[in-house]
Amino acid sequence: MPHMRQRAFQKPKNVRVTLKFIWGFLKTKQIALITALLMVLLNIGASLGATAYLQPLIDTFLQPISGNPSIAERFAGLARGVVVLLCIHLIAVVASYVQTRIMIHVTQTSISNLRRDLFSHLQDLSVRYYDTHTHGEMMSRFSNDVDTLNDALANSLTALFSSVITLVGILTLMFSKSWILTLMTLAMTPLMFWIAGTIMKRSSKYFVAQQQNLGKVNGYVEEIISGQKVVKVFCRENNVLDSFDELNDALCDSATTAQCYSGLMMPIMMNTNTINYALIAMIGGLLVVFSNFSVGALVVFLQLARQFGRPINQASSQYNAIITAIAGAERIYEVMQEPAEPADPLDAADLTRKKQDFYWQTYEKNGNPAGLIPVNGNVRFEDVSFGYTEDKTILKHISLVAKPGQKVAFVGSTGAGKTTITNLLTRFYEISQGQITIDGLDIRSIKKDALRHSISMVLQDTHLFTGTVRENIRYGNPNATDQEVEAAAKLASAHSFIRRLPQGYDTVIEGDGANLSQGQRQLLNIARAAAANAPILILDEATSSVDTRTEQHIDRGLDRLMKGRTTFVIAHRLSTVRNSDIIMVLEQGEIIESGTHDDLLNAKGRYYQLYTGAAELD
Repeated sequence: MPHMRQRAFQKPKNVRVTLKFIWGFLKTKQIALITALLMVLLNIGASLGATAYLQPLIDTFLQPISGNPSIAERFAGLARGVVVLLCIHLIAVVASYVQTRIMIHVTQTSISNLRRDLFSHLQDLSVRYYDTHTHGEMMSRFSNDVDTLNDALANSLTALFSSVITLVGILTLMFSKSWILTLMTLAMTPLMFWIAGTIMKRSSKYFVAQQQNLGKVNGYVEEIISGQKVVKVFCRENNVLDSFDELNDALCDSATTAQCYSGLMMPIMMNTNTINYALIAMIGGLLVVFSNFSVGALVVFLQLARQFGRPINQASSQYNAIITAIAGAERIYEVMQEPAEPADPLDAADLTRKKQDFYWQTYEKNGNPAGLIPVNGNVRFEDVSFGYTEDKTILKHISLVAKPGQKVAFVGSTGAGKTTITNLLTRFYEISQGQITIDGLDIRSIKKDALRHSISMVLQDTHLFTGTVRENIRYGNPNATDQEVEAAAKLASAHSFIRRLPQGYDTVIEGDGANLSQGQRQLLNIARAAAANAPILILDEATSSVDTRTEQHIDRGLDRLMKGRTTFVIAHRLSTVRNSDIIMVLEQGEIIESGTHDDLLNAKGRYYQLYTGAAELD
């Protein structure tokens, strides 16, 4: 029996449900699948038929067991036989080619649909899901899990089916030729399985250790490459190299032991198979001499015995691949079962525009238009409480009013709930208690897309997409003209530096803006928010990651952007919120102080302590 490689894999928890999920993408290709399986049967039948056809050729023309054909008759018969063999093998080749092409089409179509549905579902998931799952975990669904399933559908599925049918066909032919020699072959099978099982059992822990050590090495390399500047600044190159050598040596040791055990499999199984083959040849030769067993039958049987271990080995190796693929499909299925954001009710208000003005389009219960309400940006929080989990409340009885055009700032320690307030306003999370209204409308009665279109956000973490500068600004408003894009850039104080770029607005940004400074990236973020031209603006630590001089430049763009908009500002630098209309001081999820900058300084409370340096933000 040929080589069987041991590898670690994760078993699925619910095979039946997962297979049903996979079948959901394959069932539209039932005719193609049936055709592919028929081609597999035709291929196996032709291959075994060609082997069986050797017996009449040998017994009739090479070693005649009856009659006395002339040399010419034997040569002509052999020539016809060779042509027949070529035709049979040609049928097998064509069947294999057709089956491969069909499975490629079925697999790629099904995987394409799976990727589309998975990506589409990810767009519908709530922010809560993204906050509780790492990016690497989600990316592994698209890379490792989808690719593993793709390989299994393209190769392993038909290979496993082919192996089982081939094994049944080989055993059937072997029994038809000689039940004695067949039993001898089968008698050696348990020994081969025992040898393989023993080696696999002993090597299993070393393969697991190899995978663990490989993960440590890859993780360490990624960590050091991403932090290379820090390594060089503190001259830690030698220490880093020593740590890598330690991890690399551990990987080398475990991999060497694992591969040694793995390398034993092939020679042991081949030699065991060769011993079995020699015994069959010896006993078969005796049957030819002392019984009516023909030379042709012996040759065919030896060919079948040589092939006997192949489908067993193939089935065992494909089994691991299929189980791994099912486990990967189960992880994809788990993501697909994550609940999407609830659909908006039929009477949910929408956002519409007339000329330059925004309106809330309200609807009746039956979906008929009810009326228009101007979007002024009058935001109210009324006794709002919220917790990310039921057992831990983050915000407690928050009440505030932001009038149209006002600038409301939130200050407080890390974890006080500042960003959570904006997450509730955008309905990234739903409130547990209380009510939030915009222009008198409960935000839960507004379509999510409409609500979010009415709000622009500038975040601390800038994110630019691969594309031109113009396309990145237009991301805030896909319908913006080139003139509107440039107007947004000018509003954000980004126009001057954009003009100095190699291709200006058509300069391609790659690597999340790696060729731009942090301040330039933030200015493009502000320009994107300006292009959206929404009546409500959220600035979440928009200038915390830049230097003071750059901050002053960015502030000029923000001041122009905030003009006429209801603005919520989250900031650690208190100097950036001095000119706010209202400053809310939060601690442990509660508003403990509110008022203007001067009012809070005169009150000599928490804000006064923070501003004067008597206390620090944690």
